[in-house]
Amino acid sequence: MGYMIRSVLLLGLLTGIFLFVGNLIAGKVGMTIALILAGIMNFLAYWFSDKIVLAMYGAREISYEEAPWLHAMVEELARRANIPKPKIYLVPMEQPNAFATGRGPSKGIVAVTSGILRLLDRDELRGVLAHEIGHIKNRDVLVATMAATIAGAISYLVNMLQFALLFGHSRDEEGNQNPLSILGSILLIIITPIIAALIQMAISRSREYLADETGAKISGDPLALARALEKIHYYVYNIPAEVNQGTAHLFIENPLKGEGIWELFSTHPSTEKRIERLKELARKMGKLY
Repeated sequence: MGYMIRSVLLLGLLTGIFLFVGNLIAGKVGMTIALILAGIMNFLAYWFSDKIVLAMYGAREISYEEAPWLHAMVEELARRANIPKPKIYLVPMEQPNAFATGRGPSKGIVAVTSGILRLLDRDELRGVLAHEIGHIKNRDVLVATMAATIAGAISYLVNMLQFALLFGHSRDEEGNQNPLSILGSILLIIITPIIAALIQMAISRSREYLADETGAKISGDPLALARALEKIHYYVYNIPAEVNQGTAHLFIENPLKGEGIWELFSTHPSTEKRIERLKELARKMGKLY
């Protein structure tokens, strides 16, 4: 529940920033316009996200006849997660990776790259698939869309403020520029999107931890996922792939993530921390390592 509560608190914080900055910049009418515009764009992205991302990576659905063992594995994990069996897609990519998409449990899709099928053994692949099914079960596409909508609305508000500065919104009653008002507006323009992005990234990292935990409990084998992450982490940096920045958060391992302080700007936690937490979860579940 800790990761779930953290996600809710971060979404609440992001909403609070939107309300505060929105009222300061554009009032209730401006806030409503910004939220509607961001909502429309992200609703369309949410509704068609599966088709967009699958087409982007040239993915094709894997038939039962092609890989009955893989379908059996996904079906068993979905049953343990108490959700309908997701469709399975193959991404023609040498880099070992995987992602989940779809509007919810009834429309879930898990996609695996050709590289990950060659790299991992059955237990490790099962751990990865359980992680992706965890994303579906936790409705992470919806959570990411909510965060993107609020962050997008904040971006629209900042754009409004930029236009207002250009057209003299910061002038006083006598028509003179107010230096303090200009300085405050510039600070808002610079700082607000950065804070919103940091919170959005923190939400994404929290959902990754939650999917690790959910997936480990679904599979009953946290150490298999830990081994898989260790292998994937090594090969992701040695086998580059054309990954769109806007979809990087979907993958189980993000090749664009940073280390140290740059981890704040990453959609994924560090692999080392994820492995440590999975080992701790294994200990609590009575799994020896």
